[in-house]
Amino acid sequence: MTTHNLSGKVALIQGGSRGIGAAIVKRLAAEGATVAFTYVSSTAKAEELQNSITTNGGKALAIQADSADAEAIRSAVTTTVEAFGRLDILVNNAGVLAVAPLEDFTLEDFDQTLAINVRSVFIATQAAARHMTEGGRIINIGSTNAERMPFAGGGPYAMSKSALVGLTKGLSRDLGPRGITINNVQPGPVDTDMNPASGDFADSLIPLMAVGRYGQVEEIASFVAYLVGPEAGYITGASLTIDGGFGA
Repeated sequence: MTTHNLSGKVALIQGGSRGIGAAIVKRLAAEGATVAFTYVSSTAKAEELQNSITTNGGKALAIQADSADAEAIRSAVTTTVEAFGRLDILVNNAGVLAVAPLEDFTLEDFDQTLAINVRSVFIATQAAARHMTEGGRIINIGSTNAERMPFAGGGPYAMSKSALVGLTKGLSRDLGPRGITINNVQPGPVDTDMNPASGDFADSLIPLMAVGRYGQVEEIASFVAYLVGPEAGYITGASLTIDGGFGA
């Protein structure tokens, strides 16, 4: 059920053309927000998502921007503000997952993991905060792997998501006096094209979850919608896990 709690708000979702990001775009639009979102290469999916919202009377803007490129991130923030006149909500969802045995893990993959999973979050937050006023909301999409990494080869990914815990805590002190909240949402395994709920990998993870199933992208989006809404103003600096008991 949607409530239109976000009418009059403008949101930018970094990494919003598919998976969890696309679900967040759709949910915030359904709540009445004007939504801009970035994508890297899936132009067709981005345009389809944009059109699905505008066809239903909403406002949406797809922006091509590589989250590894600092200037592209800053430009996406500027483009959003120029198009819609303000910025109230930022969701940092762009992320990459590289898994390899320690001895085979390349420095290029390590650097890209940091660039997209951590550096882009800081750059986007820094740029967006310049435009936000009282009631602004920032959400980082982390991972339950910040607290539990049950398989080999995922050390750098877990490290990058753990970094968001500290970054979110620290930035809450910068933003709190301005009436802006920042929180870190930590999903467990969620059914997406990058991590489908069926197959050998999924079969190894499902027994680790208390509820015995993968999450759905809509479940993550509904949690984000609450956190960026008017009732969540007393929640900030928090890392909030939504993982079906994966880390329990």
